[in-house]
Order: sequence, then C-alpha cells, then structure tokens
Amino acid sequence: MENSFYYGTEELTIEKTIALAEGLLKGSLSAATERIRKSQQYVDDIVGRGDTVYGVNTGFGILANTRISEADTRILQHKILQSHSVGVGAPVPPEIVRIMLITKVHALAQGYSGVQLETLERICWHINEDVIPVVPEKGSVGASGDLAPLSHLFLPLIGLGEVIYQGVQYKSRDVLQKFGLQPVVLGPKEGLALINGTQFILSYAVQAVKRFFNCLEAADIIGAMSLEALTGTKAPFDERLHQLRPYAGSRLVAQRLRLLLHDSAIMQSHVDCGRVQDPYSLRCMPQVHGASRNAWLHLRELTEVELNSVTDNPIILGSRDTISGGNFHGQPLALPLDYACFAAAEIGNISDRRCYLLLEGKWGLPMLLMSNVGLNSGFMIPQYTTAALVTENKTLCFPASADSIPTSLGQEDHVSMGSISGRKLNQVLDNLEYILAIELMSACQAIEFRRPLKSSNILESVHDHVRNFVGFASEDRIFAEDINQLRGIIRDDSFVEHCNQFASGKGISLNAGFDGRFTL
Repeated sequence: MENSFYYGTEELTIEKTIALAEGLLKGSLSAATERIRKSQQYVDDIVGRGDTVYGVNTGFGILANTRISEADTRILQHKILQSHSVGVGAPVPPEIVRIMLITKVHALAQGYSGVQLETLERICWHINEDVIPVVPEKGSVGASGDLAPLSHLFLPLIGLGEVIYQGVQYKSRDVLQKFGLQPVVLGPKEGLALINGTQFILSYAVQAVKRFFNCLEAADIIGAMSLEALTGTKAPFDERLHQLRPYAGSRLVAQRLRLLLHDSAIMQSHVDCGRVQDPYSLRCMPQVHGASRNAWLHLRELTEVELNSVTDNPIILGSRDTISGGNFHGQPLALPLDYACFAAAEIGNISDRRCYLLLEGKWGLPMLLMSNVGLNSGFMIPQYTTAALVTENKTLCFPASADSIPTSLGQEDHVSMGSISGRKLNQVLDNLEYILAIELMSACQAIEFRRPLKSSNILESVHDHVRNFVGFASEDRIFAEDINQLRGIIRDDSFVEHCNQFASGKGISLNAGFDGRFTL
C-alpha cells in the first residue's frame, strides 16, 4: 500500500480507511484542491446573486421557507453547529471518531458541498495531530444526516466543544491556543455540509466490517477444534455436497474446514466408529457460518459504496445548478447493518451450542472437561456466560431500521435509525468475541483429552499458540482471567493471523479461490 491517500479523487476502501485511522496511511487534499475551490465559488455566486437555496440562505428542516439575509449567512452556519449539538451518553470511541473525520473529508473533498479548502485542511489537522473531538454516542435518528454526532464532531472547528489530546480531555479552544490556531470562520452552507451526511453510521459500519470478518475467521478455526475434540467427522464438508447448494459463504467455510482438518490423526482414529451424524452445531457449520459470511459480504460491499458517496444536501453542481434531495438518509446502511447484527448473533448462538456439547461427557470426554468434578465445577460455569451473552445478543437483534419517529415537525417524517443499527452491531460483536473466547478455551481443554493423538498441523499450531496465554486446567481457577486473555488475542486479530501465517508457511491459503471477495 502506498503511503498517501488522495481525498476526493481516489477510491476509499475499508482497508484504506482503517489504515488512515491507524496512521499507517496519510491523507492529502492536493489532488482535490481545484474542485474544492470551484465548489466554494459556486456557493459564493449563489449568495451574491441572492438565489434562494436551502441551507445556504434559508433555515433548516421545517424552517426551510424562512429566508436568511446575506449578512447572516455565516452566522447561520455557526449557529447550526451549536443548535444541533444535542448528543447524550458516553463518548464515541476515538477510533470511530477518527473514521468519522476521515470519511467526512473524503465526501466533502469531492467538490459538491461548497466547503472552503481551509475548513477541510483544519479537519485534516485534527486527524494528523490526533486531536480527537468528544462526540456523545446517542442522539442521531439516521436521517437528515447524523446531525447530533456530526455537530459535536465539528464544534472544535469554531472553538467550541471538547477534544482528547494525548489521552487528556481539554476544552477545544485551549488546544487550539496551544497550537497557535484560531477557530475557523465558516462560510455559507459550510455548517450544514459538515453535519449533513451518514459518517456516524458509516464509521460504525467500517469498524463492524473489520471486526465481524475477524470473528468469522476465528469461528471456523475454533469450530474445527471443537469438532476434533468431539470426534466429529469432516464428511459434511465434502466439496461435492456444497456444489449441490452453491452458496459462496457455505462453499468457503466448507473449504476452510477441510483444510483446517487435513491429515488429522484424531480424525483418522474414529473413521469407523459407527456414529452416523454429528449434531447440527458441528455438521452444519458451513451452512450457518456460511450464511453469516454472505451477510458480511453484503455489508462490506454496501459500506464501500457509502465510503465513496456524497451524502450532503443540497448538492452543488454549479452556480445555477443545485439539487435538494435525500442522500443523507441512512436507510441504505441501516438495513444491512441490522441484517449483519442477526448474522453475528447467530455465530455466537451456534458457538454456545458447541460449548455445551463439550461439557456433556460424551464421546470419551470427561463431564465438564475435568477429571475431578464435584469438588471442582470444571467448565460448567463459563458456559453460563456464553448463554447469557447469546441471550443478550438476541435482545439486541430487534432491527432499529424497522422503526421511524417523525422529526422536525413532520418535515422529516421517515428516518432510518441507522445510527442505532451500527452501535448495536458492534455491541453484538463485543459479546461474540467473548463467546468465541470461551469456546476456544473449552476446545483447547477438551482436545488434550485426546492425547497422545494429534490434530492437524494447523490446529496443533493454533493450540500451542493458545497455550502461550492460557494453560490446561486440572482444577478450578478464576476462568474470567483466561477468558479475557483469549478475548484479547481474538480482538486484536493475532489469533487469526497466527493461524493464517502458519498455514501460509505450509503453502496453504484457507480462503483461496473466491476472487478476494471474502478477504479484507
């Protein structure tokens, strides 16, 4: 990947967005300067002629028919940031705020919003210096733009609000003074352009695409380990079966499971055991994990459309050519975010079922995965946690996009609630990471009762990697500590990365043959 990204002219991907947010890629406005200045000039021409254009010289929402004098057009933009800063709740995580800044710059730099170059340069300064505005997480209805969070995001431009700098929260004006900077004086339409858009929803979607992908990758690996511990068969993963129902996600998961289980001595040891079929949570991993893969793919594709879209209103096409429309409406992301929420919850649901199977004491495993139970509770109670998290995820699965409450005295009479969809999906992913950590802990414990038999080379490498963080439990201990350790290596991608790197060293690509659709 090159070290520079050109806002407004280059295609923004999820990978590039994350790299920009992590400081691995530097954004530049240099290629978009001409179009930005031209768009600003169009707005200046509109104001100079006195043409009536929504948000330039009118009020907002239900006040669209209220005319604003030329002298007050700049004051209007200052006031919109103040009046719309009504967010409540906990601050949005800094990584989400960085993505909000990045995606807003990219949208405005395309030259359809009439924003000054100086304003965009100041937003880039926030990104590059890691001066992160404090944005409350609640208050957006996901249409008319993410008005409340975006208003808080850009209060620092005018010297208001608060920011986080070097881990400390400051008044924005104090940090500007520290750097010798003055607040930006917003031009006509700039305040509206800053807060119209879907960047709050979009930023949660970007983070969710990355996190969900990692969970899906981990779920296949962990599910394969559970199957090995439970002496399940790989027959249901036969490629010929999945060609008869060729969903891409199912075919991919079946391929991954075949490769993960290849040349396993544990698998070979019970080929003639007489067990006809495994429980669904083992046998149907391609169908269940695969369906969630398909949902992830849909979300990724639509998120990347949104990353390169202009979601402002009105759109400025020329000094006499403006369109008031609804590109700010969050519905195109709200629906796939809700769909992905169900898909992520289902990965946790089936994982919990495998946790339960590992505890039953069947197929040669000790009950509760410990030799001396009674005095010890063994792995009974960690499954209580997976059960609780699975149920919590189910309660989070009500689709926020199924609701709409009219706002702005009925002018904005249908809204997406996509901001809630994005936040809920990431809450489900929080829980899913813990569920997968508990299954991983249980599967690693169980597989040791198959010794001296070994699993495949890949899964043995994964098992050894886990043992660097969590050891075998011969008696009860504080399992919360183990769960947090394993959740950490799932959350930071290192668990999946270890598996992929080991497989690659053996000349194996677990996701080969799908045209890169199921990779980031």
